[in-house]
Amino acid sequence: KVRFLKIQHTVFVDDSRDLTEAEYHRLLDAAKRKKDSRLYHVMLAICTTGIRVSELSFLTVEALHKGKAEIRMKGKIRTILLTKELCRKLNAYAKEKGIRTGYLFCTRTGKPLDRSNICHDMKKLCRAARVNPEKVFPHNLRHLFAKCYYAIKKNLAYLADILGHASVDTTRIYVAMGTREHERTLQRMHLIS
Repeated sequence: KVRFLKIQHTVFVDDSRDLTEAEYHRLLDAAKRKKDSRLYHVMLAICTTGIRVSELSFLTVEALHKGKAEIRMKGKIRTILLTKELCRKLNAYAKEKGIRTGYLFCTRTGKPLDRSNICHDMKKLCRAARVNPEKVFPHNLRHLFAKCYYAIKKNLAYLADILGHASVDTTRIYVAMGTREHERTLQRMHLIS
């Protein structure tokens, strides 16, 4: 008779895949230096709202005027608030690119950007930003949003709603602490005499 092991979900995650705030800012700076305004604003939008790449098409000029984006996917609707600062930056981007209505981010042919477009462009920034390429992919910006939000708000259920997760268990993965952070927490406990 074969018995299966039960594996408890991990309390902490591998640091080698976690994008830090400092690394994120270096990626933004590298995009600015390369004068890749679209990539700079895409990364900014994903990381400050927590939206998925597939939801970028809901970030429109009209959404900026309302200060919120209505995400309609899989028969569900959720509202993403856009801060005044983000709206200001994205409006300036739209003006710079001559975008008066519709999608803010699209290909030269007018189609919405997809994950591979963005990932490819982000990987080009790694060397200039001094960031490990294994950490650089669009979904990691969403994870960084979740970690930063949770560090301030500490409400997993609310964060799950913002991210559009059906289960809080999915959100828990996003905010799991890294190995180094877990180690620092254990050391701060000062329980060894």
